[in-house]
Amino acid sequence: MGDAAGEWLALPYEEWRDTRDTLHMYAQVIGKLRLALSPFEPGWANVALYVTARGLATSPVPFGLRTFDAELDLHDHVLVLRGSDGRTERRPLGGAVADFYADVMAALRRMGIDVAISETPSEVPDPIPFPEDRVHATYDGSQAERFHHVLSMIDVVMKEHRARFRGRTSPVHFFWGSFDLALTRYSGRLVQPDTGDGVIRHFGSDAELICAGWWPGDHRLASPAFFAYAYPAPEGIQDVALQPREAGWSSTAGEFLYLYDDARSSADPRRALHEFLTSSYEGMAKRMAWSRELTEFAEPTPSSTAHGSRRST
Repeated sequence: MGDAAGEWLALPYEEWRDTRDTLHMYAQVIGKLRLALSPFEPGWANVALYVTARGLATSPVPFGLRTFDAELDLHDHVLVLRGSDGRTERRPLGGAVADFYADVMAALRRMGIDVAISETPSEVPDPIPFPEDRVHATYDGSQAERFHHVLSMIDVVMKEHRARFRGRTSPVHFFWGSFDLALTRYSGRLVQPDTGDGVIRHFGSDAELICAGWWPGDHRLASPAFFAYAYPAPEGIQDVALQPREAGWSSTAGEFLYLYDDARSSADPRRALHEFLTSSYEGMAKRMAWSRELTEFAEPTPSSTAHGSRRST
């Protein structure tokens, strides 16, 4: 299955922090292209990036009746812009964010795509506008590859978890603002949105949800970690019994945390992650009175799907 404990590589935050912060800004530049051109979807589903076999990508972004995508290839270390009309542009990764931003916008114009984006980074302290940012200029390719290796493995496990839900769920997607991989499940009940924490929180909190994900560490928690939370948080959420035993409630973060290093040091990291995702979901769902039928359903046997088609002949 390719899930031996040794494949879960260490990702020490302080060692790759400078590359991480530069890559964060690169991701914000291409993510804001989706934000500017894609129609709004509940939960900001129209803005996220997706993990690919090479890195992080936008998926097709509309421009009129054409589309284009942008992919940060973290193995060839290049940004690739591809248009539905066949035009392609490439820009090596590395260098100051100011230069990266200028090169991306120039490349898009050469492709006949003229778009204006917000030049101020989102969800970071002391943001520096992209055209002025020469602080973030470190890109170590080996560190970027290591990040993608870890991210890809977690993406696989989270997609396995996503498959075990009958109701509405987001894709497993990567938010470039908070720089995390996340999956959100919904009960179908609307709630009063949070009105006191800015536009991002307001339009992401109008439905009852349970969210889980992973981030590679930041200024708040200098360690990669898995997380899970519910909105609105049910009474007694901090008393949910979690597995594995190293996972627990963080009153500071207001969510459940399970450190990545605890998972990777376990005998079976994949199983440990599933235990965290399942136990946190089940504990919160029970307190929120979500139906167990959302996660209980029959599956076809391998023999019944051998012909690879839903259509009878």
